[in-house]
Amino acid sequence: MKRSRMADFSLLLVAMMWGCTFLIVQNAVKVLPPLAFNSIRFTGAALLLALITFIFYRKEWKQLSFRMVRDSLLLGLFLFMGYGFQTMGLLYTTTSNTGFITGLSVVLVPFLSLALLKHAISRYTWFSAALAVVGLYLLTFTGSALSLNKGDALILLCAIAFALQVAYTGVYAPHYPALPLASLQLAFVGLFSIVASLIFEGAAPLAHSAELIKEPDVLWALLISIGPTSAFAFWIQTACQKYTTPSRVAIIYATEPVFAVLTGLAFGGETLGMSALLGCGCILGAMLMAELCPEPGQNQHKKNYFSKLHLFRKR
Repeated sequence: MKRSRMADFSLLLVAMMWGCTFLIVQNAVKVLPPLAFNSIRFTGAALLLALITFIFYRKEWKQLSFRMVRDSLLLGLFLFMGYGFQTMGLLYTTTSNTGFITGLSVVLVPFLSLALLKHAISRYTWFSAALAVVGLYLLTFTGSALSLNKGDALILLCAIAFALQVAYTGVYAPHYPALPLASLQLAFVGLFSIVASLIFEGAAPLAHSAELIKEPDVLWALLISIGPTSAFAFWIQTACQKYTTPSRVAIIYATEPVFAVLTGLAFGGETLGMSALLGCGCILGAMLMAELCPEPGQNQHKKNYFSKLHLFRKR
């Protein structure tokens, strides 16, 4: 199997993990506030990846540099902003609006990829992104019309932040070992989350976190979030974006709500209408089109990548 296909399949696995664990995390943040939950989640994930790197890939830490720390901080800031704006936006808007507007990052990423990496946008990418947006609308606004409110501006900032994280991962991932880069990125998300939790949620949630973690919903959610859906998920993303484009990553990640819906059907007692079913079909069709249709000038992209890598190392 080609590396690009393997990378896309691995990213699809990440989207599946995120979608399938949505209900678990949703139950946990009812007990432990979201920012406090994220501070423990991402700090734990960073420590787990750092430990794995130290035990099995110790030589990779020797490549640690100021540039890697700086670039990791930027990635961590974008990721934190994505989760932070999404959390604040949910206070003022509906989950349907949140899901749809967050999914607009599918359209934003190709533009950012064009600006940052000079990746040409093929007609297949355009059509795939548009089809994914239509699918997200049908999936999230089943039986209702799009209604915007003040929280939607925050969710739009969330979509921009997530799009920037995907696009800039495409910029930095080829130049650094995946494990240290992912570890540092998650460490910064944890640090920013701790500060934000103290500011917006007060000291109580973190002060009593040892007691709250004992709650079954919180403990189970943290075990899944620290390992599979944070540490390993962002390790996979960082490693795989060396072999695929940010635009394809965004389209693959659009399948996350599909897996969330399937999980809700299986375990949450939810029902799926014809509109939502059609939306799932559009998203899956968009992913297949992005996967099967070639990107323009793929061979030239490879030449440009090695050229950029050589210049980057000389700086």
